[in-house]
Amino acid sequence: KRNLFESSKAFIITRVSLSRNEPPLDKGLIPWLGHALEFGKDASKFLERMKRKHGDIFTVRAAGRYVTVLLDPHSYDQVIHDQDCLDFHSYAKVLMERIFQLRLPNHEPAKEKAVMTQHFLGMNLCGLNSSMSRHMLEVAKAEMPQNQKDWKEDGLFNLSYSLLFKVGYLTLFGGEQNNNCSDLASIYEEYKKFDGLLTKMARGTLKSYEKKTAQSARQRLWELLAPARLAKGSGSTPWLHAYRRLLREEGVDNEMQTRALLLQLWATQGNVGPAAFWMLGYLLTHPEALTAVKTEMEALQLSPLDSSVVTPVFDSALDEALRLTAAPFITREVLQDKVLHMADGQQYLLRKGDRVCLFPFISPQMDPEIHQEPQKYMFNRFLNEDGSVKKDFYKGGRRLKYYSMPWGAGANGCVGKQFAISTMKQYIYVLLTNYDLELCDPCALMPGVNASRYGFGMLQPEGDLLVRYRPRQKL
Repeated sequence: KRNLFESSKAFIITRVSLSRNEPPLDKGLIPWLGHALEFGKDASKFLERMKRKHGDIFTVRAAGRYVTVLLDPHSYDQVIHDQDCLDFHSYAKVLMERIFQLRLPNHEPAKEKAVMTQHFLGMNLCGLNSSMSRHMLEVAKAEMPQNQKDWKEDGLFNLSYSLLFKVGYLTLFGGEQNNNCSDLASIYEEYKKFDGLLTKMARGTLKSYEKKTAQSARQRLWELLAPARLAKGSGSTPWLHAYRRLLREEGVDNEMQTRALLLQLWATQGNVGPAAFWMLGYLLTHPEALTAVKTEMEALQLSPLDSSVVTPVFDSALDEALRLTAAPFITREVLQDKVLHMADGQQYLLRKGDRVCLFPFISPQMDPEIHQEPQKYMFNRFLNEDGSVKKDFYKGGRRLKYYSMPWGAGANGCVGKQFAISTMKQYIYVLLTNYDLELCDPCALMPGVNASRYGFGMLQPEGDLLVRYRPRQKL
């Protein structure tokens, strides 16, 4: 039986199981709330505990909802590719309203994806990369001047997030005319306040003073992203033009357009800076990895973004950093009862109205059966001995389709993946070939993670990693 407390009517409904073939149910001790607090505090730790208790599939109660968690990567396609019984967009709409106060009643996700695909892939990706590369050099020169002779200290997370946010903003939102440094700095400061409260907004757990901070940052960002402000001059980006045209065609007014732009600002900038931090941080704390990547970068005859350039060492080092720190949930709403066929032959009923969640961070990414010493950073984990890309990983004696999933998968995989990789590659190339960069404390270790960020894309550190840098002296 399941007891569902319906708070709006203040009574308890008893639901009798339709089948004994449902996943193990763990309701927790607190009526209605269930496991919500533990889930939100540290999802990875909580779900690891549930996995040890129940196995690769189980259902938990959290704040009145029943969430079935699947942790067998061999069975993930049963969820990822089912667009009839399972729906991605319902939960996305809930988060859009909670976090961004955004409502798009006539929104057609397929049309939005078509716009994103047009501008983030193919020939248009070359244009984006060219614009990003130019802005990267401009921002780096402004933030890290070439005439600086002394060492300058900073937190690597702060340096990476702020610099890449500014580059991303100029490339996707700012065009040529909106590159005022003080404007950029104020946008970033408001964005950081907003991003710092994002997980609490998503869970509806903001304290009263945090609600004021969140609303203030949201309001200021709306002002800075207002269509009239972004449309000044002729430099507005092609992607921005196309996205706003789509919103107008869907009947979205100017106010909601601005809120949609804040959603896109977070979607495009919320992960690349943190990912670059983890990559660089792991390199600096693993000298062998740093030497291997620098050697590969310094030997390049062409730009690292040239389509003919191959960087297997960098790619493996990045994939390994992402394996350790990319932790999104892949969530679906169950639209109608569905029998889930597991790879081991077991079958389980998923109930209409419940939610299904995959958490690839636990498996495959941190699964010791798949990745030896999964807590350890090994820059060459995704390379074979001959230097070719390693794609063969196994669980239960069977080759895995999914051995790391930082970009999601299927129809809702990240369209901007190639642009994000290009941005990180260019950033790390610029830093490693133009600057001396080192740890302030040669014995420093990587900071721990902010556990509340599990489920929301790239993890962020608890604290920072102090580094110092100066322009490399030209011979």
